[in-house]
Amino acid sequence: MIDAEKAHYPITWMCRLLGVPRSSFYAWRQRVDTETATQARRRELSTHVTRVFTQGRGTYGCRQVAAQLNREGHACSVGLVADVMRELGLAGCQPRAYKRTTVPGEEPVHSPDLIGRAFTAQAPGRRLVGDITYLKVIAGAVTVSAQSRWLSTSSLATRQWLARAAAAPPRASPLARL
Repeated sequence: MIDAEKAHYPITWMCRLLGVPRSSFYAWRQRVDTETATQARRRELSTHVTRVFTQGRGTYGCRQVAAQLNREGHACSVGLVADVMRELGLAGCQPRAYKRTTVPGEEPVHSPDLIGRAFTAQAPGRRLVGDITYLKVIAGAVTVSAQSRWLSTSSLATRQWLARAAAAPPRASPLARL
């Protein structure tokens, strides 16, 4: 404010009016355009952080970025890198770990093909297949046990069956849902 009005009013008078020492005003005016060593280092480090983060395809967090920068010869701490990444709006996105859900046994299980790979039927209730289907709904996931799912040429019959299966109590028999 003093700097903006210095052409209209004396600096001494404005400093006294605002309760600011005149020497503080002149010191502030002198350091406005100068960049401190810390600011220069952070500015340089931000370009390196952005480069390493981009090379890591956006998955690197502050620890990995700091480790890579230290390997390259740019000395920095994890906390400094975390601060710079926060200022730049960078956040590492870690891919989920793969979890194997089906583990084969010691001996393979023979499953006979009882319907001869013919997955169509002339009418509902003619052929039975078995599998488990998970449906995402608003309240969570509904497990539909399809031990008695009928194959049909009509998709309407399948939709009706799924609606009934989702509405039935979870402990009810699959046949009771129909």
